Amino acid sequence: MAHVTSADGIWIAYQRDGSGPAVILIGGGLDDGSENAPLARELAEHFTVYNFARRGRGDSGDTSPYAVQREIDDIAALIAEAGGSAHLFGASSGGMFALEAAAAGLPIGRVAVYEVPYDTADDALQRAREYRAHLSVALVEGRRADAVGLFMRLAGSSEKDIAEAMNSPYWSGLKDLAYTLAYDAALYGPPPTNRLARITQPTLVATGGSNDYFEQAADAVAACLADAE
Repeated sequence: MAHVTSADGIWIAYQRDGSGPAVILIGGGLDDGSENAPLARELAEHFTVYNFARRGRGDSGDTSPYAVQREIDDIAALIAEAGGSAHLFGASSGGMFALEAAAAGLPIGRVAVYEVPYDTADDALQRAREYRAHLSVALVEGRRADAVGLFMRLAGSSEKDIAEAMNSPYWSGLKDLAYTLAYDAALYGPPPTNRLARITQPTLVATGGSNDYFEQAADAVAACLADAE
C-alpha cells in the first residue's frame, strides 16, 4: 500500500487502482479498508480508485486527541494526492465523513453515500449521547469485546448475531479496531441539517432497502441537500 501524509503528520495508507477520474472510498465502522475492496475492483475499470484505511486502522497511523477535523484533513490529503479533486463514496458511517468533507468545502466533484446511519427519531440526541457514554466506559476499561457488542446492537444485530460473530475468525480483528468506534460515534445522532445544507455537489443517497431506519435517514439527508437523488 502507498501512504499519504495528513495535516497532522500522520500517514494514511491507501491502495490505488485503475485509471480515469479519481474516486476516494471511505469505509464505515470496524472497517480497515477491506470492505470496499470489491467495489474498488469494479470501479477501477472506469476510475482511478483510492481505497484507504481510515486513521487508526490497518496500516494508517493515529494520534490523540481525536477530532472529526483530522479525518477531513485525511480526505483532503488524499484529494491532493489524486491531483486536486475527486469524487467521494462513503459506506455507512464513512458516508457521514464524506458529507462532512463536502460541507467543509473540499474540492469534491460528486458524492455517493450508502446507508448513512443518522438517527431521525425524536430522542436521537439522547440515544447518541447514551451510546457514546457506554462506549467510552467500555473502552476506558479495556472491554473491547463489549464495545463491539454495543456497536453491533446499535446497528441492529441480535444477540444471536453477536454470539456468532464472537465465534467467527473475524472477531479478533474487530476487537483490534474497537477503539475507533468512538471516532464514528462522534457523528452519530440526527442529521446535521445546517452543515448538510452547505453541500452543493450532486449527491446520490442510497440504501439497501432492508431497514426503515436507513430509509428514513436517507430521506432526511436528501431533503437537506441542494442536488440529491
